[in-house]
Amino acid sequence: MNLQLLQLLLTSLLAFLLSLYGTPLAGRAAMKFGIVDAPDGGLKRQREPIPYLGGLAVYLSFLLSLALVFQFDRRILGILLAGSIVVILGLIDDLGALSPKEKLFGQLVACFVLVKSGIVIEIAAFPDPVNLILTYLWVVGVINAINIIDIMDGLSSGVALIAAFFLGVVAQMNHEPMFAMLAAALIGSLLGFLRYNFPPAQIYLGDTGSMFVGLMLAALSITGRYASHNRIAYFAPVLILGIPLFDLFFVSLVRWWKGRSILRGSPDHFAIRLAARGLSPRRVVMLSYSGGLLLGLVALVNLIVGPRESTWLLVAVGLSAVMTMTYLLRAVRK
Repeated sequence: MNLQLLQLLLTSLLAFLLSLYGTPLAGRAAMKFGIVDAPDGGLKRQREPIPYLGGLAVYLSFLLSLALVFQFDRRILGILLAGSIVVILGLIDDLGALSPKEKLFGQLVACFVLVKSGIVIEIAAFPDPVNLILTYLWVVGVINAINIIDIMDGLSSGVALIAAFFLGVVAQMNHEPMFAMLAAALIGSLLGFLRYNFPPAQIYLGDTGSMFVGLMLAALSITGRYASHNRIAYFAPVLILGIPLFDLFFVSLVRWWKGRSILRGSPDHFAIRLAARGLSPRRVVMLSYSGGLLLGLVALVNLIVGPRESTWLLVAVGLSAVMTMTYLLRAVRK
């Protein structure tokens, strides 16, 4: 085992232990101050209030594990500063004090910090202004995709953990140890949190955690290099984050079709529709994990094959997504 791999494992282990210890503390603090997700008979159907602030434990364990073992450069500091901005934003939102427009503005500010630190999408075929616009759309999209999929116990955190693993593999393949270290710390933090978030959940990420994790995944996906063998491999991050991006697209499409605001909560998520088909929450979550693993593996294969094979892989994934949407549209919530 080489020194770099050992450092990655130790960082992930440290983050895991910190999260394992800190998550119950965050839960008790949330209960004490009334920062909870209370049943409402609608989307929130748990039997009793569940504390938020799990995301704060994820953030602190992530940050502390890196602070103890890592040297920061300009790009890493930019990512951490942007992450801190969305954590504060999420804390305020968990207290019920933010409107959707104010939340979006804060996300754009965090994205600006990423851009200023050099974290920008770089697709050679596009001019710089187009890459800049794509960066903003991608970062805000991924943040909200992770946020919107946080609708069932263990779903968002587990899917994000799997995505972080594959983004860490990409960083290792690209010989980017700094970003691999970020991924390792995020994996450990989410794994420790998942111990308490897996069905039946004892604590939730809240907007604090979902937006922080979303921003970290967005930043890590931007820093990867994907087109060494073919330009079509630029779609690899879309595959790695395919499960949350699918839900974001599906929910937005259904709400638009029904004439609802895409910013207003509704029971149109794929997880809720699968539950309406008779699947237990655990089965829905495990099915989502399996989908995330499969898409991550397809993304890695996409990086090493030629354009023709890559095209067929993307066509197969696209057809599978359309078939899944067709199936879900038939699932009516009971």
